[in-house]
Amino acid sequence: MTNPNHPGLGTQSIWAGEDEYLLQGATQVPVVHSVSFGYGDIDQWLRVALGQEPGHIYSRNTNPTVHAFEEKVRILEGAEAATSAATGMGIISSTLFTFLSPGDRVVSVKDTYGGANVIFIEFLPRFQIEVTLCDTTNHEQIEAEVAKGCKVLYLESPTNPTVKVADLARLAKAGHEVGAIVIVDSTFATPINQTPLQLGADLVLHSATKFLGGHADALGGVICGSKELVEQIYHYREINGATLHPMAAYLLLRGMKTLQLRVQRQNENAMQIARFLENHAGVAQVLYPGLASHVNHDIAKRQMRGFGGVLSFMLKENSFDAVRRFLPHLRYAHAAANLGAVETIVGPPATTSHVECTREEREAMGIPESLIRYSTGIEDVEDLIADLGQALAQVS
Repeated sequence: MTNPNHPGLGTQSIWAGEDEYLLQGATQVPVVHSVSFGYGDIDQWLRVALGQEPGHIYSRNTNPTVHAFEEKVRILEGAEAATSAATGMGIISSTLFTFLSPGDRVVSVKDTYGGANVIFIEFLPRFQIEVTLCDTTNHEQIEAEVAKGCKVLYLESPTNPTVKVADLARLAKAGHEVGAIVIVDSTFATPINQTPLQLGADLVLHSATKFLGGHADALGGVICGSKELVEQIYHYREINGATLHPMAAYLLLRGMKTLQLRVQRQNENAMQIARFLENHAGVAQVLYPGLASHVNHDIAKRQMRGFGGVLSFMLKENSFDAVRRFLPHLRYAHAAANLGAVETIVGPPATTSHVECTREEREAMGIPESLIRYSTGIEDVEDLIADLGQALAQVS
Protein backbone atom coordinates (compact mmCIF):
# COMPACT_ATOMS: atom_id res chain seq x y z
CA MET A 1 0.00 0.00 0.00
CA THR A 2 1.37 3.42 -0.96
CA ASN A 3 2.01 6.11 1.62
CA PRO A 4 -0.13 9.20 0.85
CA ASN A 5 2.49 11.37 2.54
CA HIS A 6 5.22 10.11 0.20
CA PRO A 7 3.75 9.85 -3.31
CA GLY A 8 5.71 8.25 -6.14
CA LEU A 9 7.84 10.10 -8.66
CA GLY A 10 5.16 9.83 -11.33
CA THR A 11 2.55 11.40 -9.07
CA GLN A 12 4.97 14.12 -7.98
CA SER A 13 5.85 14.90 -11.60
CA ILE A 14 2.20 15.80 -12.15
CA TRP A 15 1.10 17.38 -8.87
CA ALA A 16 4.16 18.68 -7.02
CA GLY A 17 4.60 22.39 -6.49
CA GLU A 18 1.41 23.56 -8.19
CA ASP A 19 -1.24 24.00 -5.44
CA GLU A 20 -0.27 27.55 -4.53
CA TYR A 21 -0.72 28.84 -8.06
CA LEU A 22 -3.85 27.05 -9.27
CA LEU A 23 -5.89 30.24 -9.39
CA GLN A 24 -9.69 30.53 -9.36
CA GLY A 25 -10.26 26.82 -9.88
CA ALA A 26 -7.76 26.45 -12.74
CA THR A 27 -6.26 22.99 -13.10
CA GLN A 28 -3.06 24.32 -14.73
CA VAL A 29 -0.53 26.87 -13.48
CA PRO A 30 -1.07 30.13 -15.41
CA VAL A 31 1.64 31.97 -17.31
CA VAL A 32 2.20 35.17 -15.36
CA HIS A 33 3.78 37.63 -17.78
CA SER A 34 3.68 40.58 -15.40
CA VAL A 35 7.06 42.23 -14.92
CA SER A 36 6.17 43.68 -11.53
CA PHE A 37 3.76 42.97 -8.67
CA GLY A 38 1.97 45.76 -6.84
CA TYR A 39 1.25 46.26 -3.13
CA GLY A 40 -1.29 48.57 -1.55
CA ASP A 41 0.40 48.15 1.79
CA ILE A 42 3.92 49.59 1.76
CA ASP A 43 4.92 47.68 4.88
CA GLN A 44 3.91 44.36 3.32
CA TRP A 45 5.81 45.33 0.17
CA LEU A 46 8.88 45.96 2.31
CA ARG A 47 8.52 42.62 4.12
CA VAL A 48 8.32 40.80 0.78
CA ALA A 49 11.31 42.76 -0.54
CA LEU A 50 13.34 41.74 2.51
CA GLY A 51 12.33 38.09 2.23
CA GLN A 52 10.39 38.20 5.48
CA GLU A 53 7.12 37.26 3.77
CA PRO A 54 6.32 35.18 0.64
CA GLY A 55 5.53 37.11 -2.51
CA HIS A 56 6.87 38.54 -5.73
CA ILE A 57 8.11 42.02 -6.58
CA TYR A 58 9.87 41.90 -9.93
CA SER A 59 10.09 38.99 -12.39
CA ARG A 60 13.85 39.22 -12.83
CA ASN A 61 13.98 38.10 -9.20
CA THR A 62 11.00 35.74 -8.81
CA ASN A 63 7.82 34.96 -10.71
CA PRO A 64 4.81 32.74 -9.84
CA THR A 65 5.09 30.48 -12.90
CA VAL A 66 8.83 30.13 -12.51
CA HIS A 67 8.47 29.39 -8.81
CA ALA A 68 5.99 26.58 -9.51
CA PHE A 69 8.52 24.97 -11.87
CA GLU A 70 11.31 25.29 -9.31
CA GLU A 71 9.11 23.75 -6.64
CA LYS A 72 8.29 20.73 -8.79
CA VAL A 73 11.96 19.97 -9.40
CA ARG A 74 12.83 20.66 -5.75
CA ILE A 75 10.30 18.11 -4.54
CA LEU A 76 11.39 15.49 -7.08
CA GLU A 77 15.01 15.91 -5.96
CA GLY A 78 14.12 15.90 -2.25
CA ALA A 79 15.84 19.24 -1.70
CA GLU A 80 15.30 22.15 0.68
CA ALA A 81 15.39 24.77 -2.05
CA ALA A 82 15.71 25.31 -5.79
CA THR A 83 16.36 28.18 -8.16
CA SER A 84 16.45 28.44 -11.94
CA ALA A 85 18.07 30.27 -14.84
CA ALA A 86 17.34 30.98 -18.48
CA THR A 87 19.40 28.01 -19.73
CA GLY A 88 21.38 25.05 -18.46
CA MET A 89 24.61 26.98 -18.97
CA GLY A 90 23.02 29.91 -17.15
CA ILE A 91 22.65 27.80 -14.01
CA ILE A 92 26.07 26.15 -14.40
CA SER A 93 27.91 29.45 -14.81
CA SER A 94 25.88 31.14 -12.05
CA THR A 95 26.75 28.31 -9.67
CA LEU A 96 30.46 28.24 -10.40
CA PHE A 97 30.86 32.00 -10.21
CA THR A 98 28.83 32.11 -7.01
CA PHE A 99 31.24 29.92 -5.10
CA LEU A 100 34.62 30.45 -6.77
CA SER A 101 36.89 33.46 -6.20
CA PRO A 102 40.49 34.27 -7.23
CA GLY A 103 42.86 31.87 -5.52
CA ASP A 104 40.28 29.09 -5.16
CA ARG A 105 40.64 25.65 -6.69
CA VAL A 106 38.06 23.49 -8.44
CA VAL A 107 38.41 19.80 -9.27
CA SER A 108 36.32 18.27 -12.04
CA VAL A 109 36.50 15.68 -14.80
CA LYS A 110 37.76 15.98 -18.36
CA ASP A 111 34.63 15.10 -20.29
CA THR A 112 31.98 17.34 -18.81
CA TYR A 113 29.49 18.99 -21.14
CA GLY A 114 31.33 21.24 -23.61
CA GLY A 115 30.01 24.54 -22.27
CA ALA A 116 31.06 23.66 -18.73
CA ASN A 117 34.45 22.57 -20.03
CA VAL A 118 34.94 25.96 -21.71
CA ILE A 119 34.33 27.63 -18.34
CA PHE A 120 36.97 25.38 -16.80
CA ILE A 121 39.68 25.78 -19.43
CA GLU A 122 39.02 29.35 -20.64
CA PHE A 123 37.08 31.54 -18.21
CA LEU A 124 38.00 30.44 -14.68
CA PRO A 125 41.78 30.64 -15.26
CA ARG A 126 41.30 34.29 -16.31
CA PHE A 127 40.10 34.94 -12.75
CA GLN A 128 43.12 33.16 -11.20
CA ILE A 129 40.98 30.17 -10.24
CA GLU A 130 42.94 26.92 -10.39
CA VAL A 131 41.23 24.12 -12.32
CA THR A 132 42.23 20.46 -12.23
CA LEU A 133 40.48 18.09 -14.63
CA CYS A 134 40.78 14.36 -13.97
CA ASP A 135 40.00 11.22 -15.92
CA THR A 136 36.32 10.62 -15.28
CA THR A 137 36.59 6.93 -14.47
CA ASN A 138 39.78 7.22 -12.41
CA HIS A 139 38.28 7.66 -8.96
CA GLU A 140 41.65 7.30 -7.26
CA GLN A 141 43.04 10.23 -9.27
CA ILE A 142 39.99 12.37 -8.46
CA GLU A 143 40.27 11.54 -4.75
CA ALA A 144 43.99 12.34 -4.76
CA GLU A 145 43.40 15.73 -6.37
CA VAL A 146 40.52 16.53 -4.03
CA ALA A 147 42.67 15.61 -1.03
CA LYS A 148 45.06 18.42 -2.01
CA GLY A 149 42.22 20.82 -1.24
CA CYS A 150 39.50 22.45 -3.34
CA LYS A 151 36.55 24.79 -2.91
CA VAL A 152 34.33 22.96 -5.42
CA LEU A 153 34.16 19.39 -6.68
CA TYR A 154 32.11 19.47 -9.89
CA LEU A 155 30.87 16.15 -11.28
CA GLU A 156 28.66 15.08 -14.16
CA SER A 157 27.08 11.62 -14.21
CA PRO A 158 26.38 10.19 -16.70
CA THR A 159 28.64 12.41 -18.78
CA ASN A 160 27.76 14.05 -22.07
CA PRO A 161 28.40 12.46 -24.58
CA THR A 162 30.56 9.55 -23.37
CA VAL A 163 27.97 8.42 -20.76
CA LYS A 164 30.63 7.65 -18.15
CA VAL A 165 29.38 7.22 -14.59
CA ALA A 166 31.01 8.59 -11.45
CA ASP A 167 30.63 6.96 -8.04
CA LEU A 168 28.82 9.92 -6.49
CA ALA A 169 28.71 8.66 -2.91
CA ARG A 170 32.41 7.86 -2.89
CA LEU A 171 33.47 11.17 -4.44
CA ALA A 172 31.07 13.24 -2.35
CA LYS A 173 32.67 11.76 0.77
CA ALA A 174 36.11 12.73 -0.55
CA GLY A 175 34.91 16.25 -1.28
CA HIS A 176 33.40 16.74 2.14
CA GLU A 177 36.58 15.58 3.86
CA VAL A 178 38.27 18.76 2.58
CA GLY A 179 35.22 21.00 2.97
CA ALA A 180 34.42 21.20 -0.74
CA ILE A 181 30.98 21.95 -2.17
CA VAL A 182 30.01 18.91 -4.23
CA ILE A 183 27.98 19.76 -7.35
CA VAL A 184 26.50 17.15 -9.71
CA ASP A 185 25.11 17.74 -13.19
CA SER A 186 22.41 15.06 -13.39
CA THR A 187 20.84 16.14 -16.69
CA PHE A 188 21.24 12.73 -18.36
CA ALA A 189 19.81 10.84 -15.39
CA THR A 190 16.85 13.07 -14.39
CA PRO A 191 15.29 12.74 -10.91
CA ILE A 192 13.51 9.63 -12.16
CA ASN A 193 16.73 7.65 -12.54
CA GLN A 194 19.00 9.22 -9.94
CA THR A 195 18.91 11.52 -6.90
CA PRO A 196 22.46 12.80 -6.19
CA LEU A 197 21.49 14.61 -2.98
CA GLN A 198 20.66 11.23 -1.43
CA LEU A 199 24.13 10.06 -2.45
CA GLY A 200 25.86 12.91 -0.63
CA ALA A 201 26.01 15.74 -3.18
CA ASP A 202 25.39 19.28 -1.91
CA LEU A 203 23.81 20.54 -5.14
CA VAL A 204 22.24 18.87 -8.17
CA LEU A 205 21.60 20.72 -11.41
CA HIS A 206 19.82 20.08 -14.69
CA SER A 207 19.66 21.57 -18.12
CA ALA A 208 15.86 21.61 -18.00
CA THR A 209 15.92 22.12 -21.77
CA LYS A 210 16.58 18.40 -22.10
CA PHE A 211 14.64 15.62 -20.35
CA LEU A 212 12.74 17.75 -17.85
CA GLY A 213 10.98 19.71 -20.58
CA GLY A 214 11.16 16.81 -22.99
CA HIS A 215 9.65 18.53 -26.04
CA ALA A 216 12.55 20.61 -27.40
CA ASP A 217 10.53 23.82 -27.16
CA ALA A 218 11.85 25.60 -24.04
CA LEU A 219 15.25 26.56 -22.64
CA GLY A 220 15.96 26.47 -18.92
CA GLY A 221 18.26 25.41 -16.10
CA VAL A 222 17.57 24.53 -12.46
CA ILE A 223 19.59 23.69 -9.35
CA CYS A 224 18.52 22.14 -6.04
CA GLY A 225 20.12 21.74 -2.63
CA SER A 226 20.25 23.28 0.80
CA LYS A 227 18.53 26.60 1.39
CA GLU A 228 21.84 28.19 2.41
CA LEU A 229 23.63 27.28 -0.83
CA VAL A 230 20.71 27.85 -3.20
CA GLU A 231 20.04 31.32 -1.81
CA GLN A 232 23.61 32.31 -2.69
CA ILE A 233 23.17 31.07 -6.28
CA TYR A 234 19.81 32.82 -6.52
CA HIS A 235 21.41 36.11 -5.43
CA TYR A 236 24.12 35.84 -8.10
CA ARG A 237 21.61 34.90 -10.79
CA GLU A 238 19.11 37.66 -9.92
CA ILE A 239 21.82 40.31 -10.14
CA ASN A 240 23.40 38.92 -13.32
CA GLY A 241 19.95 38.61 -14.87
CA ALA A 242 19.89 35.15 -16.48
CA THR A 243 16.21 34.82 -15.54
CA LEU A 244 14.01 31.93 -16.67
CA HIS A 245 11.12 33.35 -18.72
CA PRO A 246 7.58 32.59 -17.43
CA MET A 247 6.51 31.10 -20.77
CA ALA A 248 9.51 28.77 -20.76
CA ALA A 249 8.71 27.82 -17.15
CA TYR A 250 5.15 26.99 -18.18
CA LEU A 251 6.34 24.79 -21.05
CA LEU A 252 8.79 23.02 -18.73
CA LEU A 253 6.01 22.48 -16.18
CA ARG A 254 3.78 21.02 -18.86
CA GLY A 255 6.55 18.75 -20.10
CA MET A 256 7.28 17.46 -16.61
CA LYS A 257 3.75 16.08 -16.28
CA THR A 258 4.91 13.13 -18.38
CA LEU A 259 8.50 12.98 -17.10
CA GLN A 260 8.26 9.54 -15.53
CA LEU A 261 6.39 8.04 -18.48
CA ARG A 262 8.85 9.46 -20.99
CA VAL A 263 11.98 8.52 -19.07
CA GLN A 264 10.81 4.97 -18.44
CA ARG A 265 10.11 4.52 -22.15
CA GLN A 266 13.44 6.09 -23.09
CA ASN A 267 15.26 3.83 -20.61
CA GLU A 268 13.65 0.77 -22.22
CA ASN A 269 14.27 1.92 -25.79
CA ALA A 270 17.89 2.83 -25.13
CA MET A 271 18.61 -0.53 -23.52
CA GLN A 272 17.23 -2.48 -26.49
CA ILE A 273 18.99 -0.25 -29.01
CA ALA A 274 22.30 -0.51 -27.17
CA ARG A 275 22.08 -4.31 -27.24
CA PHE A 276 21.21 -4.26 -30.95
CA LEU A 277 24.14 -2.00 -31.81
CA GLU A 278 26.59 -3.94 -29.63
CA ASN A 279 25.86 -7.05 -31.68
CA HIS A 280 25.95 -5.34 -35.09
CA ALA A 281 28.93 -6.00 -37.34
CA GLY A 282 28.98 -2.39 -38.52
CA VAL A 283 29.47 -0.97 -35.02
CA ALA A 284 32.85 -0.89 -33.30
CA GLN A 285 31.80 0.13 -29.78
CA VAL A 286 28.68 1.07 -27.83
CA LEU A 287 28.73 3.22 -24.68
CA TYR A 288 25.70 2.80 -22.43
CA PRO A 289 25.67 2.32 -18.63
CA GLY A 290 23.07 -0.43 -18.87
CA LEU A 291 25.40 -2.73 -20.79
CA ALA A 292 27.54 -5.19 -18.83
CA SER A 293 30.42 -4.12 -21.08
CA HIS A 294 30.25 -0.52 -19.83
CA VAL A 295 33.26 0.42 -17.74
CA ASN A 296 31.03 1.80 -14.94
CA HIS A 297 28.14 -0.66 -15.18
CA ASP A 298 28.46 -1.82 -11.57
CA ILE A 299 28.42 1.74 -10.26
CA ALA A 300 25.42 2.59 -12.42
CA LYS A 301 23.51 -0.44 -11.10
CA ARG A 302 24.19 0.70 -7.55
CA GLN A 303 23.25 4.37 -7.79
CA MET A 304 20.75 4.60 -10.65
CA ARG A 305 17.15 3.39 -10.89
CA GLY A 306 17.34 3.41 -14.69
CA PHE A 307 20.21 3.84 -17.14
CA GLY A 308 18.88 6.77 -19.14
CA GLY A 309 17.83 7.51 -22.69
CA VAL A 310 21.22 8.48 -24.17
CA LEU A 311 23.86 6.19 -25.62
CA SER A 312 26.88 6.74 -27.84
CA PHE A 313 28.52 4.50 -30.40
CA MET A 314 31.25 4.38 -33.01
CA LEU A 315 30.96 2.85 -36.45
CA LYS A 316 33.31 0.12 -37.59
CA GLU A 317 34.78 2.61 -40.05
CA ASN A 318 36.18 4.81 -37.32
CA SER A 319 36.13 8.23 -39.04
CA PHE A 320 34.17 11.47 -39.13
CA ASP A 321 33.54 10.84 -42.82
CA ALA A 322 31.64 7.65 -41.89
CA VAL A 323 29.52 9.69 -39.48
CA ARG A 324 28.88 12.23 -42.24
CA ARG A 325 27.62 9.48 -44.54
CA PHE A 326 25.64 7.59 -41.90
CA LEU A 327 23.47 10.28 -40.32
CA PRO A 328 21.46 11.34 -43.41
CA HIS A 329 20.20 7.76 -43.82
CA LEU A 330 18.34 7.86 -40.49
CA ARG A 331 14.64 8.50 -40.95
CA TYR A 332 13.46 8.56 -37.35
CA ALA A 333 16.08 10.86 -35.84
CA HIS A 334 16.63 14.59 -35.97
CA ALA A 335 20.23 15.46 -36.72
CA ALA A 336 20.28 18.32 -34.22
CA ALA A 337 22.08 19.77 -31.20
CA ASN A 338 19.73 18.70 -28.45
CA LEU A 339 18.74 15.62 -26.44
CA GLY A 340 16.11 14.31 -24.08
CA ALA A 341 13.12 15.01 -26.33
CA VAL A 342 10.22 12.75 -27.27
CA GLU A 343 11.78 12.49 -30.74
CA THR A 344 15.06 10.65 -31.24
CA ILE A 345 17.96 13.07 -31.78
CA VAL A 346 21.39 12.17 -33.09
CA GLY A 347 24.69 13.90 -33.80
CA PRO A 348 28.46 13.96 -33.24
CA PRO A 349 30.04 15.97 -30.39
CA ALA A 350 31.64 18.31 -32.96
CA THR A 351 28.19 19.73 -33.78
CA THR A 352 26.34 19.07 -30.50
CA SER A 353 27.71 18.77 -26.95
CA HIS A 354 31.22 20.06 -27.69
CA VAL A 355 30.72 22.42 -30.62
CA GLU A 356 32.36 25.16 -28.50
CA CYS A 357 35.57 23.12 -28.26
CA THR A 358 38.31 22.60 -30.81
CA ARG A 359 39.12 19.15 -32.17
CA GLU A 360 42.26 19.10 -30.03
CA GLU A 361 40.27 19.96 -26.91
CA ARG A 362 37.79 17.17 -27.64
CA GLU A 363 40.65 14.72 -28.10
CA ALA A 364 42.13 15.81 -24.77
CA MET A 365 38.78 15.06 -23.15
CA GLY A 366 38.76 11.56 -24.65
CA ILE A 367 35.94 12.35 -27.08
CA PRO A 368 36.67 10.89 -30.54
CA GLU A 369 35.46 12.70 -33.65
CA SER A 370 33.82 9.47 -34.82
CA LEU A 371 31.52 9.24 -31.78
CA ILE A 372 27.78 9.42 -32.43
CA ARG A 373 25.48 10.52 -29.60
CA TYR A 374 22.02 8.95 -29.86
CA SER A 375 19.28 10.40 -27.65
CA THR A 376 16.47 7.90 -27.75
CA GLY A 377 12.92 9.17 -28.10
CA ILE A 378 9.64 7.47 -27.22
CA GLU A 379 8.99 6.02 -30.66
CA ASP A 380 8.27 2.30 -31.11
CA VAL A 381 11.63 0.70 -30.49
CA GLU A 382 11.16 -1.76 -33.35
CA ASP A 383 11.03 1.17 -35.77
CA LEU A 384 14.14 2.76 -34.30
CA ILE A 385 16.09 -0.50 -34.51
CA ALA A 386 14.95 -1.10 -38.09
CA ASP A 387 15.94 2.47 -38.95
CA LEU A 388 19.40 2.04 -37.49
CA GLY A 389 19.76 -1.28 -39.28
CA GLN A 390 18.97 0.12 -42.71
CA ALA A 391 21.25 3.12 -42.18
CA LEU A 392 24.12 0.89 -41.08
CA ALA A 393 23.58 -1.37 -44.10
CA GLN A 394 23.96 1.58 -46.44
CA VAL A 395 27.31 2.72 -45.04
CA SER A 396 28.87 -0.68 -44.31
